[in-house]
Amino acid sequence: MQIKAGSLLEADGGFLVLNALDVLTEPGVWPDLKRTLRHEKVEIHSYEPFYSFAAGGPKPEPINLHLKVIMIGDGEIYQLLYHLDDDFKKIFKVRADFDVEMPKNAASVSDYIAFIKMIGNDEKLRPFDKTAVAEVIEFGVRLAGRQTKLSTRFNIIADVLRESNYWAEQVQSQVVSRKHVLEAIDERIDRVNLVEEKIQEMITEGTILIDTDGAKAGQVNGLSVYDVGDYEFGKPSRITAKTAMGRSGVINIEREAALSGRTHNKGVAILTGYLRGMFAQDKPLVMSASICFEQSYGGVDGDSASSTEVYAILSSLSGVPLRQDLAVTGSVNQNGEIQPIGGVNQKIEGFYDVCKAMGLTGMQGVLIPHRNIQDLMLRHDVIEAVKAGKFHVYPVRTIDEGIEILTGVKAGRKRKDGTFDPGTINELVDRRLLEFSKRWKELSEETPTSSL
Repeated sequence: MQIKAGSLLEADGGFLVLNALDVLTEPGVWPDLKRTLRHEKVEIHSYEPFYSFAAGGPKPEPINLHLKVIMIGDGEIYQLLYHLDDDFKKIFKVRADFDVEMPKNAASVSDYIAFIKMIGNDEKLRPFDKTAVAEVIEFGVRLAGRQTKLSTRFNIIADVLRESNYWAEQVQSQVVSRKHVLEAIDERIDRVNLVEEKIQEMITEGTILIDTDGAKAGQVNGLSVYDVGDYEFGKPSRITAKTAMGRSGVINIEREAALSGRTHNKGVAILTGYLRGMFAQDKPLVMSASICFEQSYGGVDGDSASSTEVYAILSSLSGVPLRQDLAVTGSVNQNGEIQPIGGVNQKIEGFYDVCKAMGLTGMQGVLIPHRNIQDLMLRHDVIEAVKAGKFHVYPVRTIDEGIEILTGVKAGRKRKDGTFDPGTINELVDRRLLEFSKRWKELSEETPTSSL
């Protein structure tokens, strides 16, 4: 007589919200749930830890049931059930996606403030003053990754609120202010940034080779984002290019070593298309160019370095050195336009940290795609350095704009006859490729052919 109503009966006539992962991992729950929803009747039976060996015995008759069931879970679980369980698509016919961000406007900011107040009241936290509220909202914008968005990952926001209250309590402050929120954010990062610290240490010690001053031909600082699960950070990596006469085209060393992902391979193919469109309209592209991420042993993916690789190739062909106090990010299309990329804030901050450790010269900076300006939500120390002229952020639209900043030499526009303005980067590259083409033809004519 110890029969008790479960969640299904308690929700009769209403709604039941279930976690999809819990439903799938608990033995017997998923088949029972499907059977109940199909027949609109619930069967009550005793709980057995070993579902396959449940003991038989008397049980109540099935009970009629009318309710709506909502299952929440990530996209991978949905796709798994949709493709592997035919009953799933028949029972759960309505799918709704929930975004992890929302537009930043007056209404959403007001909702954020209400959320801060609600957490404070429910957990009896100290009141947050206006500077603290502003910093929490800014953290939400940074978490979303765009200036026009606010993050809806409220579990993370709530954790920051609780930790901010803790730091205010430590100094016996009656209110939580901006410095307490910043301390909570810094401590949150400090707990998980061991990998970042180790990489920074190797760069500072010279184990990982990165130049932050001077100029070198065929060498440029690219920017990568490392993802360690609950934390992302950016760090520079040296990208080099070597060019010579040949028919191999652009050789992706990462691909040859099976360290290149599909997106990176696509980026290399796209930059090859740009070079053909720019310099091979009146002659064959007789060039072999190898590009490499130096000291990279864990694999490379993404096309955000494709513009960086173009600059390295152009520098190698022209012989004009590239500034090493600048780092570059941005993908390129076949028209030479710089396209937006992800993780722009982490990439800028990563190179800033390296330059700060090596010594800021006032000339260092980062080239980013122009369309990423709206995504900038930099750390306060980076913003202050930019304001003071100690660090620079250059938004660029095209390869020509970027190469001019990196070399200090005009890129050169293409004339109607297919030539470029004399003394420019493009003219030097075009001349070298023409020399390759002529020399290749001469060698081909000199080489005897045999026939049987």
